[in-house]
Amino acid sequence: MELIQNSYFALFVIICLGFIIGNLTIKGVSLDISAIIFVALVFGHFGVVIPSVLEKIGLILFIYTIGIQAGPGFFDSFRKNGRSLALIATVVILSASTLAYVSHIVFGLEMPIVIGLLTGALTSTPGLAAAIETTSSPLVSIGYGVAYPFGVIGVILFVRFYPKLIRSDLKKAEKDYDKSTESCFAEIRHIHLIVENDNVFGKTIGELRVRSMTQAVISRVMHGDLAVTPSPDTTLQKGDLVRVVGTEEAIKKITLLIGSETKQAIPLKTDHEVQSILVTNKEAINKSLSVFNLWTNYQATVTRIRRSGIDITPTPNIRLQMGDKVMVACSRAHMKQVIRIFGNDDKRLSDTDFFPVAAGIVLGILVGKMSLSFGNSFTFSLGLTGGVLTVAMILSRIGRTGPVIWSMSGAANLLLRQLGLMFFLASVGTKAGATLLETYNEYGVQLFVVGGILTIVPMVLAVVAAYFMKSMNILSLLGTITGSMTSTPGLAAVDSMSDSNAPAIAYATVYPVAMVLLVICVQLLGAQ
Repeated sequence: MELIQNSYFALFVIICLGFIIGNLTIKGVSLDISAIIFVALVFGHFGVVIPSVLEKIGLILFIYTIGIQAGPGFFDSFRKNGRSLALIATVVILSASTLAYVSHIVFGLEMPIVIGLLTGALTSTPGLAAAIETTSSPLVSIGYGVAYPFGVIGVILFVRFYPKLIRSDLKKAEKDYDKSTESCFAEIRHIHLIVENDNVFGKTIGELRVRSMTQAVISRVMHGDLAVTPSPDTTLQKGDLVRVVGTEEAIKKITLLIGSETKQAIPLKTDHEVQSILVTNKEAINKSLSVFNLWTNYQATVTRIRRSGIDITPTPNIRLQMGDKVMVACSRAHMKQVIRIFGNDDKRLSDTDFFPVAAGIVLGILVGKMSLSFGNSFTFSLGLTGGVLTVAMILSRIGRTGPVIWSMSGAANLLLRQLGLMFFLASVGTKAGATLLETYNEYGVQLFVVGGILTIVPMVLAVVAAYFMKSMNILSLLGTITGSMTSTPGLAAVDSMSDSNAPAIAYATVYPVAMVLLVICVQLLGAQ
C-alpha cells in the first residue's frame, strides 16, 4: 500500500494502533503507551521507515521532561529514611546489570541486544533511550521488545504473590506504617483557645515567639467584641479568644502556652475574609514569605500553605513554589493587593513557557558533549541522554533563575513527555523491525529466558537485602521494588492491595534513583 509508505502517515497510524492495543487490559495487565513499539516492530518488518530526526526529537523531549519531573524526588530521596530505600534500588539495578554482562560472556550474546534485554526486563524507556543513543544499534530495541512483556507481567505477579508467600498481614502493615509516620505530613487543623495563662497576660505575640516555640499560627484574636487579624505587636489579655492553626503537636504546645480550648468561635468581621490564593506570579517563586512583609504592608496573615496535596505550616523562611496554595486572612480592601502579589492565575499555571524548555535542552546537549578521560583506555561522557537528564534534574531542583521558571505544570510535562515518547518508540521500533526475524532465527528462545532472569532475580535479591533492614514495612518494600523496576503497572497492582500511600511514597523515592543509575549502567555496558 503506497499510502502506508508515507512516513508521516505511518507514524500516526502506528501511534493510533499502539494506543488501541495498549488500552486493552487482560486480567489487570496492559501495555499502555509501550504497545507502540510492538506495533512499530511489525510495520518496520514490512519496510516502513520513520525519519531518524523524529527519533532524536522524541528522545530529547521525553528525557528532558522525565528529568524535570524526577529532579526534586531524586535529591529528596537521600533524606530521612530514603537512603535505605535507595540502597535496595541500587541492589536491583547493579545486580541486573551484572547479570546482563554475565549473559554476554556466558551465552555470547551481542552487547547491544543484552542491553536491550536489560532495559526491557526493567521496563525502563529512559534506559532504552540511553541504550539507543549509546550503541546506535537496532538490536537494542529488539532485546527491549523481547524482555518487556515479561518485565511488566513478572513484576505484577511478584508483588501480588510475595506477601502471600511470606504470609504477611497487609492490614497490620498499614497500621504500623501510619503509626510510624504520624508526625510526618501531619494534618493541620484549627481550634479556639481562651487566654488563661497568667504568664502571657499583657505580652505581645512577638514577645511570646509563638511560631518558633510552638510551630502554630495565631490567625485571629478577639478582644471583647472586636475581632482582629493579629500582628507580632498584638497584645494578649486575660479572657481573649484566639484562633490557632497547626498540627496536633503544635496545638498541644500552644494550648499549654495560652489556655484551654473553647467551642466559642471568633466571627469574621464584615470587611474581613479568608481566601486560598494560587501562587503563579513569577516574581513570587522561590522567595521566602518574610520578603513580602504581608503584615506590615497589608495586615495580612498566611495561616497555611498547601503543596502537592499536603498542608504545610508556614514559617517566615519557607520558600514558595509554582502552584502552591496559600491561605491568607486579611481585610477585603487589602485582599486584591495580596492576590496581585501571588498571582492566582489558573491560566498561567496551565500555560507552558517554551523558552525554559528550549534553553534547558540546549544546556543538556552541551553538558552531554563534555567528556572525562581516565587514562588512555577509557573516556566517559554523559552523552545526549545523560546530559539532558542531568541538567533537567538540576534545573527542576533550582526551580527558578531570575525571571526564568524551570519547573513545568503537571499537564504540560505529561503532554510533552508522551509526545516525545510516541515519536521515539515509533522510530526505534520500525528501525528494529527490519531485522527482527533474523535476530530471532539466530538466538531463538534464549533471549526470552535471559529476559526473564533479568526480571526475577533482581527482585529476589531486593527482598534479601530488605531482610537485613528489619524495620522496613512490607508495603514500603513492595513500592520500592516496583520503583526500582520502574514499573508503574506494578505500583498499580500494589495500590489495589492496600489503602495506604506507603507504596506510592516509596515508589516516588526510588524511581529517580533507579532511572539515573540504570542510565549510567547502560552507558558503561555500551562502552564495553
